[in-house]
Amino acid sequence: MTAAHDPSSARAGGPALGALVWLAVATFSMGIDGYVLAGLLPQIADDLRVDPSAAGQLMAVFALTSALAGPVLSALTGGWERKTTIVGALAVFVVGNLVVALAPTYAVAMLGRVVSALGGALLNAVISAYVIARTPPERRGRALSLVLGGWLAATALGVPLGLLLGQSDWRIPLFLVVLVGSAALLGIVARVPRLRLPARTLRETLRPLREPLLLAGLLVPTGIMCASYLCFTYATLIVGPRVGGAAVMIVVMFAYGLLSLLGNVVSGRLTDRFHPVPVITGILAVLGAAAVLGAAGLTLPGALGSAAAIAWFFACAMGNGGSGVPLQARLSAMAPESAALVLALNGSAMALGSGLGSALGGAALGVGVAPDHLLFLSAAVLAVTFAVHLLIGRRTPAAALAR
Repeated sequence: MTAAHDPSSARAGGPALGALVWLAVATFSMGIDGYVLAGLLPQIADDLRVDPSAAGQLMAVFALTSALAGPVLSALTGGWERKTTIVGALAVFVVGNLVVALAPTYAVAMLGRVVSALGGALLNAVISAYVIARTPPERRGRALSLVLGGWLAATALGVPLGLLLGQSDWRIPLFLVVLVGSAALLGIVARVPRLRLPARTLRETLRPLREPLLLAGLLVPTGIMCASYLCFTYATLIVGPRVGGAAVMIVVMFAYGLLSLLGNVVSGRLTDRFHPVPVITGILAVLGAAAVLGAAGLTLPGALGSAAAIAWFFACAMGNGGSGVPLQARLSAMAPESAALVLALNGSAMALGSGLGSALGGAALGVGVAPDHLLFLSAAVLAVTFAVHLLIGRRTPAAALAR
């Protein structure tokens, strides 16, 4: 093998900053696509002549397709050269979004969402696996935080911009995704080095599916996202009444995105300095304490209750934004030969947790639970997740998590 193709030699210096930036631009485009349409459902429904609930299925089918297809596509493409896989997945993602942007009917838009989800599901996993394969362990956290920061930056910057542009035409944000994704495609072709990992059979690639500890480890991202979306989905009901009008809530959401990005940067450095396991422990402790203290603080009157709501929301932003890097680092260390598959499973676990959290919160509100009390349910989910995390840590052999 040449040095460019050998992951061990590539790790000596890790991928260049330019390569990481273009990979981050790709995740930025995925971040815009993942969130922006949810705020434009009325415009989509009117234009495509469907009910708002049907328009919402464009988001649901994207999430479901991503969750199901990610692990399958990662396993099937495990023997492909990594840069080629990234370029192909990103091209499919861009084409899918272009189909949605130009869709004359609801059926065509749905087809485009399925196509973009197939590309995005593989792209998300293979980018993280590429960074892990080419980066030395002592710099892996920072490299992952830079690439994953593209997704979080989209929530803070790209999504508000997309929503603003989408008020006149819901298709404009999708053209923005196509533009950013195409720019990333050209940058990746020009600046990202090729990487071919040792060939593995499909049976070897799928070996992590027979590892009970690794499968149990997927419950941790599921639990974190469940606890997050149990409240985040209904944040306007919890925080909104305490901060005033919709304009103020937009500012709060913008700050949430920025703090998520900050949490991602901090956790990346902590993961490099310490180890993924204690970083995850600290994040779970912070999120759990924030839920309990936030629930208590929301009982306070006036300005004190408003301050408690904002403090809780921003603490969640730091914790949720910071959880991605150490979770990916730990799971990939448990099965380094099948990193793309494991990270695709991690993405599926997060999607499952998000859906479960939204559904659980909606069911609780439906039976009369007050929005403020959703924080107690979130704390309960985090407590169970914390227990699972500790149990896995005790039973995982030290060699499986060695740097």
